[in-house]
Amino acid sequence: MSVSSADAAGPAQPPLTVVLVKGGRTKIRYPSALVADDGTRIAVRALWAGAGVRDFGFVRFEPGDVFTEYYWRDRWYSVKEVRDGAGRLKGWYCDVTRPAVLSGTELVVEDLDLDLWRSADGTDVRRLDEDEFAASGLAERDPGAAAAAVAALDELETLAREGGFAALLT
Repeated sequence: MSVSSADAAGPAQPPLTVVLVKGGRTKIRYPSALVADDGTRIAVRALWAGAGVRDFGFVRFEPGDVFTEYYWRDRWYSVKEVRDGAGRLKGWYCDVTRPAVLSGTELVVEDLDLDLWRSADGTDVRRLDEDEFAASGLAERDPGAAAAAVAALDELETLAREGGFAALLT
């Protein structure tokens, strides 16, 4: 994902760089604006900007889309609310990750390959990239982390199918 924080959260928001790590390497870094940090959950906002349109078939991420991203220090996932430039909700893209670590102005998150999408109206809930997760070898290298990742995806799917993420995000 390529994003920019310019105008994403208004002026007075401290900048943070989100660093997504995968397989021990940095997959992507992007600027965001801190929205809230209660000590457990960190919320940031960023604009989709650099990579043009990314069409997944079930959703298109486009320049001007606003991502409000929620990360936890004690949970194995992140939840990203996606809105178009006019503020219309597209849905939620969820990443299964190790718990987030805030280090100075960097929010570091290790991606564990599993993802989930929930459309704005809740009619489309889909698990993503389970084949990539199986091929990653995490279950052999770190069975505990693999079990936590699968449990996190199951929890996200249950939340998505039973009304969404409002309880997590308020």
